[in-house]
Amino acid sequence: MQSIMEKLPKLPDKKKLVAGAAVVVLAAAGWQLYSSIMHKPQEANYIPIVRTMTIGESIADSSTVYPGEVRGRYESQLAFQTAGRIASRLVNVGDRVHAGQILMTIDPKDVNQSVEAANAQLASAIANQKLAADNAARFNKLYAGGAVSEATRDQYNTQLEAANAALRQAQANANASGNQLSYTQLTSDADGVVAAITGEAGQVTAAGTPMVTIVRSGEREIQINVPENVKLSVGQQAEISFWALPDVTAKGTVREISPIADSITRTYKVRVAVPQLPAAAKLGMTAKVSFKDAAASEDEIVIPATALYQVNGKTQVWLVRNNRAVLQDVKVAGYVGNNVRLSGGLNKGDILITAGLSKLVDNQQVRLTKGGDI
Repeated sequence: MQSIMEKLPKLPDKKKLVAGAAVVVLAAAGWQLYSSIMHKPQEANYIPIVRTMTIGESIADSSTVYPGEVRGRYESQLAFQTAGRIASRLVNVGDRVHAGQILMTIDPKDVNQSVEAANAQLASAIANQKLAADNAARFNKLYAGGAVSEATRDQYNTQLEAANAALRQAQANANASGNQLSYTQLTSDADGVVAAITGEAGQVTAAGTPMVTIVRSGEREIQINVPENVKLSVGQQAEISFWALPDVTAKGTVREISPIADSITRTYKVRVAVPQLPAAAKLGMTAKVSFKDAAASEDEIVIPATALYQVNGKTQVWLVRNNRAVLQDVKVAGYVGNNVRLSGGLNKGDILITAGLSKLVDNQQVRLTKGGDI
């Protein structure tokens, strides 16, 4: 540096300082460029992450899986039996209710007027019937004494019969009006849990419009929808797992299959009874219902179709052994939906790579992540 400074022309001290700084910057940049050219960067040891499943432990080994929902076996959609404006809502979704408990009320003002009118008609009918009964008794006595004719007696007896009929009609109208007044209160028909509410205070509702859904206490079921080409039968066994409860499973049985397809989805509603549903499985939870393929033999294993790897006419899969990816030949027995049935090549306990296999090479080290159900 001193020699470079000596070779610089005679400049003022300030200019010499600036020129020296520029020389230092250029020298450093040149050395950095030389180092980048002569020394190649070291490649990082990249270990890919793959998604795996263990043969024999995943629900993917079942031939068909359908999503479902935890429902109550008995559900009641309760509605008012009379029209009117909702005055109050006394329950919330999730509340436990008992039989006879009031859930909602309708403003009874108009119904009260009808009740008063019916009671007034009943009172009038009672008075008319009493008058007709007194007249008939009086003229029956006069007829017995020969004071009036038979026609006159029959006339008053007929008036009594008409008054009795009018009284019965008025009594029926009064009872109907009283029933209408009781219909302004929507009550639960059984012990259970409020699953849905579709009405609010201030809303005007028609008779028969569902307002509250009650799931009765007791057995729970799983409801699924299956396409037209799926063949299930009542009594068929199923295995149930839950998305929110990965370590919980249950056994179920097909209890009911709808004979009519849904007009929009063109699927059939199927109810799977679960006698011993885990306590942690709540109403509305998402469930997976798995049915074993009756056509599959005990030696066949079902894997996701995405796990197949075909090269040079061979059908293979990637397995993980000693944290390294290795290829394994397999024999395909058939396809079931998005899954493949294998008749050979894999054993229970093999760790199969189901995702992340597009860039693998044989004997490459990998990092594992559990894939879970498919």
